[in-house]
Amino acid sequence: MRKILLLLLSCSLLSTASAQPADYEWNTPSRNSSESMPCGGGDIGMNVWVEQGDILFYLSRSGSFDENNTLLKQGRFRISLTPAIDLKHFRQILHLKDGYVEVTDGFISVQLWADVQKPVVHVEIESLRDRLSVAASYENWRTSDILLTKREVFQSSYKFSAPKGLKTQHDRVVADDRGITFLHRNGETTIFDTTVKQQQLDGVKHQLTNPLKDLTFGGRMEGAGFVLIDSIEGRYGSADCKGWMYVSQRPVRRCHLQVTLASAQGTMDDWQAQLTETARKVRLTNDRRNSRRWWNRFWQRSTIESLNDSPLTPAIRNYSLFRYMLACNARGPWPTKFNGGLFTFDPEFVNVAPEYRLTPDYRNWGGGVHTAQNQRLVYWPMLKNGDYDLLLPQLDFYLNIYKNAEVRSRHYWDHEGACLTEQVENYGLPCYPEYGTKRPDGFDPGLEHNAWLEYEWDTCLEFCMMALEAHRYNGTDISRYVPMIRSCLRFFDEHYQYLAKRRGAKALDDGGKLVLYPGSGGETFKMAYNSTSTIAALRTVAQAMVDMGYDADDTVQGNDEGSSNISHSSFLISHFLRRLPDITVRDGMIAPAVHYERVQNTEPTQLYPVFPWRIYGVGRPDLDVARRTYEQDTLAVKFRSHVGWKQDAIWAACLGMTDEAVRLVRQKMGDGPHRFPAFWGPGFDWTPDHNWGGSGMIAMQEMLLQEADNKLYIFPAWPRDCDVHFRLHAARGTTVEAELRGGRVTVIRVLPKERQADIVLPDFAK
Repeated sequence: MRKILLLLLSCSLLSTASAQPADYEWNTPSRNSSESMPCGGGDIGMNVWVEQGDILFYLSRSGSFDENNTLLKQGRFRISLTPAIDLKHFRQILHLKDGYVEVTDGFISVQLWADVQKPVVHVEIESLRDRLSVAASYENWRTSDILLTKREVFQSSYKFSAPKGLKTQHDRVVADDRGITFLHRNGETTIFDTTVKQQQLDGVKHQLTNPLKDLTFGGRMEGAGFVLIDSIEGRYGSADCKGWMYVSQRPVRRCHLQVTLASAQGTMDDWQAQLTETARKVRLTNDRRNSRRWWNRFWQRSTIESLNDSPLTPAIRNYSLFRYMLACNARGPWPTKFNGGLFTFDPEFVNVAPEYRLTPDYRNWGGGVHTAQNQRLVYWPMLKNGDYDLLLPQLDFYLNIYKNAEVRSRHYWDHEGACLTEQVENYGLPCYPEYGTKRPDGFDPGLEHNAWLEYEWDTCLEFCMMALEAHRYNGTDISRYVPMIRSCLRFFDEHYQYLAKRRGAKALDDGGKLVLYPGSGGETFKMAYNSTSTIAALRTVAQAMVDMGYDADDTVQGNDEGSSNISHSSFLISHFLRRLPDITVRDGMIAPAVHYERVQNTEPTQLYPVFPWRIYGVGRPDLDVARRTYEQDTLAVKFRSHVGWKQDAIWAACLGMTDEAVRLVRQKMGDGPHRFPAFWGPGFDWTPDHNWGGSGMIAMQEMLLQEADNKLYIFPAWPRDCDVHFRLHAARGTTVEAELRGGRVTVIRVLPKERQADIVLPDFAK
């Protein structure tokens, strides 16, 4: 402790402001959309690239779900300049600090950016020398209905169970001299209706929220001094398209194009009114200044900065690039999808097989369906980054659907609690194909008939914990999420007593504990008895609720402690905690469950008590048990990998295993296979693989900063020869800024100051 105090008293005089990220730059054009650069803000994403002298970008917006629950792009835009940008002096720059992409040759500059406050894209063109003739085209591949192929249906929620003849309905496009308007409108009947009927919920359909019915999304491209001159037929990649070309009426030194977007559920008039109102509010100079100010402040929240050329330097750079990609959906009403986010591109450049010669809308594993085990890895790193606003779309996703999940529980089993499945639709029901289209007669209509997903109901608890952690970290008001968290816990209490009573006379075992059977350890350990990952989740979330004073629902009367029956009007979380069984430790290692019948996937959920549930780890009891599990459990070793959603790098970091963490992080966060280094994948999912990047971010954060028993462990799994400066967040409104240089640790700043005494140095610095 004396050494720590001396170190703190001799804090470095370096600036306490977080380092701003360096620009990322290319000096040659691209071959195709796979060599695009991400750009965005608010809830907008663009893939920007320069090909054969033209500047192109795909435009995506969060929540643009069609009638099949495919996440559609808004279209492709093309800018042509005469004279063109001089390729000898070509530069394409992602200005991370200010959140925009610039294409320039030193005399011509084209800046593309999205307003972070409202859904508007700006293209600003300026020439310091010659006047320019500017042509701007909008290109659309959905001008007529598209019959989806056997592979293509995987972009929708129908996936492998799609009906024959499934189509993506056509867009509406209207072009005139004032600009071009494009939109997609869902009708009254969508996959929601098909799913409700399949799952025998027609009787309660009126109680269910439907986000797809009468949804309209699209926008309008316009620019002062531009006129429509032509419509063209074309093709990009393997998708035919139609384009509308606008040109500047005369050569100009400066011009501005604007794409205003709107999304509304209701009438066409509702959509048009929203589009008009958004366009009316545009103030170019102020909006540019405000958006860049937002990005500047965003980067000041946290940072990881390499201070020497070390084996982890590429990973550190890619950490910042990926964080930028996540921030492009900071204000979206829907979460960033794990399988590409807002930055997917033509699928034939991801997989060269002929079956992937499809439209740019394609992504594997659907657009509106959310795979919780993948989504969670995208959102956990936002806590230590201090990006609490980025976390809200994912928390609100569950807030918006849990009532539908409660309706399921009452309808099927006549008990309370939200039954939220692993593959959950954006309307709270199980995904159509995973529910099972060939179900045995008499099979419980509340269950998914699926070997991977059966009885997997606990993944919603990670998002409950994210809300609780946001409160613990930042004091975030989570009052609106508390009923959702309570409902998720209550489901397990009521449902497993319900199942026990159907098997026999007693609801609990002879120790007064719940019997969590049948259960599941992720998608891996199936038909599990007291799954370790489920128990760890329930214990951690329930204890956090009690610790924060959310034990009893103030609106109802609590039942007496001795009762094993839970009424429909009360639920005491402290009593539920006492009914939870213990985690099974066998042969000195954490077991996946007391028993399981088969192994279905490759996720070692026996390590979930390390992360996400933090029962074991640096500064916590029985660290040797968890390390032994990581190193010796045969399945944990067999399943080890850095690819996609694999968490081994996180577990190694949480357990203070520096060499192993470095090995895996170098593989996971090294450059991806495409030109932009943070476009990882496809892994198990798609490209860019966001749960690949998210899991890597978590691992790097844990290497730098961990918290246990109110102690702050800095560099607990970071190599002493990799010089680094970081600023990250911890509980109780704490930020820690520290530097490692030449094997010497300097604590630059800890706020609030009273937490300086909680710092624990790594062994090599003691």
